[in-house]
This record gives sequence, C-alpha cells and structure tokens, in this order.
Amino acid sequence: MARVSLEHILLGLLREPASGYDLKAVLDHGIGHFWAAELSQVYPTLKRLEKQKLLRSRRAASKRGPGRIVYEITASGRKELAAWLRNEPEFGDMRHTFLAQIYLMDELSDLPHTLRFLEQLHTRWAARLAALKNKEKEWSQRYPEFPDDLPLAAFHQHLTLRMGEHAHQGWLEWCEESIRRVRARMGKENHNGKPVSVAEVGAHRRRRLRADIVLDSGNRSQGR
Repeated sequence: MARVSLEHILLGLLREPASGYDLKAVLDHGIGHFWAAELSQVYPTLKRLEKQKLLRSRRAASKRGPGRIVYEITASGRKELAAWLRNEPEFGDMRHTFLAQIYLMDELSDLPHTLRFLEQLHTRWAARLAALKNKEKEWSQRYPEFPDDLPLAAFHQHLTLRMGEHAHQGWLEWCEESIRRVRARMGKENHNGKPVSVAEVGAHRRRRLRADIVLDSGNRSQGR
C-alpha cells in the first residue's frame, strides 16, 4: 500500500466504528489544527481502504432518517496502521496560499492593502489559537491528572494540541512583526512624500527582481 497519510489517518481514527460523517467531524474539530480533508476526499478513501480489505463497512440504524454506513478497521488494517506509525517521521509539502499572495503582492503597489491583509490574517490566527486554548482548558477540567498523567490516547493527542498552540502563536508573532514593518515603511514613504500606492520600481523591474530572488535561492541550495 502506498504511503498516503489520509488513508492511515482514517484507519487510526477508526478505533471505534464510525461513519464518514463522524470521521469528517473528528477531522474538523479534533485534529483540524494539523490536518484537513473534505468529505469528497474522505468517502473515496474509505471505499479504497475497504477494497484493500483494510476496513469493512456495514449498515447501521440511525435515530434520524435512513440507516448509515459505518466503517470499522480490520486486522489487516491495524497491521498496516502499526507499520505506518513505526515508520520514520513523514513530511509533506507545505502549501500556504496566503504566503504566495504576500510574496506576489508587490504587483498591486498598495501597502495599505498589504496591511489590511496581514491584519485579517492576525484576526484569524488569534481566533484559532483561542479555540485551541479553550479545548485545552476543557481537557484540564475533564482530567484531574492533566497534563502528564493523562490516559495514553489523550496524552498523545495533547502533544499535538500543544504543537498547534505553538504553531499558531508563531504565526501571530510573524503577523505582528510584519504589520510593524509595513506600517514603518508606509510612514517612511509618507515622510518622503511618496504615495504608498505607487511602486518604487516598474512592473518589469519587479518581475525581474522576483526572478532574481528565485534563481539566487536555487543556486544557493545547489551550492553554486
């Protein structure tokens, strides 16, 4: 079986029988601070795992509406999951669309827009960090032995929660630093009588500078 993380994550979440909808809820509210997937990804992956006999499904009664399909992991699935967990740490490609937007934002020649963009990011990261801290507070109230004598499953889950808190705090600090830098540049350009919405270089020179940065980065990474 190919090492595809979503497949292994779904296997790991099936400690108890669950529907695709149940699994999506855990993805959204349980591990959303480090992994996200849409229902359009979850259901095909579950069917693929069933075809590989790593899980099986059955129809279960539902309190509301028609019955639902419930999935449970098989012995082969547990073996595959254990092999994945014993593997070395996996690193996927990091793709942050908002960073790509900022990287190319000089095209607008509009520092006030850059500032608003960063302030919006800061608001979102602050809300996410607050949600994680609220979840940790709930855990501390639920478990008298919080945090280091938690049940083994909760102990490992809390380790990932703390990573989420540290990561979100780091994003907030980066946002605040970037906001200060943009405001300082806006103030400097205003002081010099330059409108902050006018670029210091033409579009051609901006594109050339951007290309030079990419080429220079590639040369350094190859030791040139």
